[in-house]
Amino acid sequence: MTLPDAARALSKGVIRMAGIALLFALAACQGESGSSASPAQGKVVTKHPVSDYIETAPGRPGGTLRVSVASDTDSFDMHAISHTNAEWLGRLIYDNLVYLDDKGEPTPWLAKSWDISPDGKTYTFHLRDDVSFSDGSKFNAEAVRINLEHMRNPATKSPLAAAYISPYINGEIVDEYTFRAHLREPYAPFLNVLAQSWLAMLSPKQIKEAPRSIAEAPAGSGPFVVESYTRQRGIRLVRRADYAWAPDFIKHKGAAYLNRIELDFVPDALIRYSSLAAGQYDLTIDAPAQNASNVRNDARLAFDSRIRQGNPNRGITFNTEKFPFDDVQVRKAFALAVDREGVIRISGFGEYQPKSDYLAANTRYYDPAYTKALLFSPEQSNKLLDAAGWTQRDAEGFRVRDGKRLATDVLVSGLSNLTDIVAIQADVKKVGFDLNIVQLPVVQIVDRRRANEYQALGSGVWHTNTADGLYILYHSNEIISPKRIGQNTSRLRDAKLDQVLLEARGTVDAQKAAALYSQAQKRLTELVPSLPLYENYSLTARYNDVKGVIYDTSHNTIVFTTVWLDRSSP
Repeated sequence: MTLPDAARALSKGVIRMAGIALLFALAACQGESGSSASPAQGKVVTKHPVSDYIETAPGRPGGTLRVSVASDTDSFDMHAISHTNAEWLGRLIYDNLVYLDDKGEPTPWLAKSWDISPDGKTYTFHLRDDVSFSDGSKFNAEAVRINLEHMRNPATKSPLAAAYISPYINGEIVDEYTFRAHLREPYAPFLNVLAQSWLAMLSPKQIKEAPRSIAEAPAGSGPFVVESYTRQRGIRLVRRADYAWAPDFIKHKGAAYLNRIELDFVPDALIRYSSLAAGQYDLTIDAPAQNASNVRNDARLAFDSRIRQGNPNRGITFNTEKFPFDDVQVRKAFALAVDREGVIRISGFGEYQPKSDYLAANTRYYDPAYTKALLFSPEQSNKLLDAAGWTQRDAEGFRVRDGKRLATDVLVSGLSNLTDIVAIQADVKKVGFDLNIVQLPVVQIVDRRRANEYQALGSGVWHTNTADGLYILYHSNEIISPKRIGQNTSRLRDAKLDQVLLEARGTVDAQKAAALYSQAQKRLTELVPSLPLYENYSLTARYNDVKGVIYDTSHNTIVFTTVWLDRSSP
């Protein structure tokens, strides 16, 4: 039996044990005082040295890296998914037009340089002429045009890339290696989003001739080629020997060092840790927070925790068009009733930083002025609910108004954020809120999102490398419609916020952008469209002989191009 087989065989038993452990953890939390004192997490690291992002010395070629990861993306078509693991997976098999430096400024990759028109609506890219895809097709201006069209093609059903290039009108082939993009309006984050893995350059030949094959047998221009893929089991990748176009900024020349990467999907956190500790893997992505101290205390291993830019982890997104969250006082009361410190003691084991505002602390234009706007305050929560007319209680202690209980369903898929939701459920019950957890398959939740048949969603994370992630999640243009798979699941419609976010994405003046994004962050703490819980983390664990580890500037995930093994074996 292989390790992935064992993981699946044990999953039901592990889930049952996890549920029991969760009940004991919640009981312990409820037995403590209502203090919201910070756990011993230390200072939040939002900036890392430039040496974390560039190759400082050449590595040793050869070897096979064995990697475990929690989940399958189910597709290699980066344009058609929004899965978190696309962040590092995309860097393995694809390349992008641009790459960010450690300060978040765009630098050359497949585009050697670019010009921006004075009105900010025309971008002219000057492309490399030495790049090819693994199926033999050339990278050129036509390839860029085909990729951008694929991102916004309704048939692609893009949940992310299409939204990020929504201002794009059309492309112009100036010559074979010069591409001109025309935008509907000034869009300052354009270069930044083009650096994200979800907007990678795919083979133009495959897009035109066999687009469905991209999902399982992709052709990219990246440092590794997919040798084989078995859904929900694993991926085998081999080095591309002629790769010679890594981003200038990372200072790596030539092909990747590793011969092979053998990647297995191991959904159970306990098995990911135990198999790493037993030496069955060299590195685990999605390292379990509950085992961080074990890893740090093991002299053979290294643990790394990094905050992703963009939006923090949201425990719940409120449907602002549906009872009871169509009342902003109820939304705010709900947010104030949640003890984030208690939640992260259960799900983060001291590894997470609690979050009560709407932008990750390491994101450009983050304003810390609003960190206390929604801090845990059951007293204030009760006052708001009283003011909203929920003054009576029924026999079970839940609030009632006009004979109707203050109750809502929250839709949750799988087990990924169930621990958080159960802890939230216990907290809001104390102020008289009846939160009912409804677990459904993803496809049913997607259908109900589309039909606007939900009160609240267990929402998780939405990472992006710009503050424009606020537009994607909260601007009314991003409400789901027949033409767009929008990400504004709160269905928030606020003219003031819309205007500020639109102006912010249109300005290249850093001082003006900072002021606008500050206004947006303040407004969100007033509107409370969702419940921010804690920062969105990238957690990895590895053996110390895994060398050359650097991190991607857009995603804060590992760049495998520079990784090498400090071993004598091939």
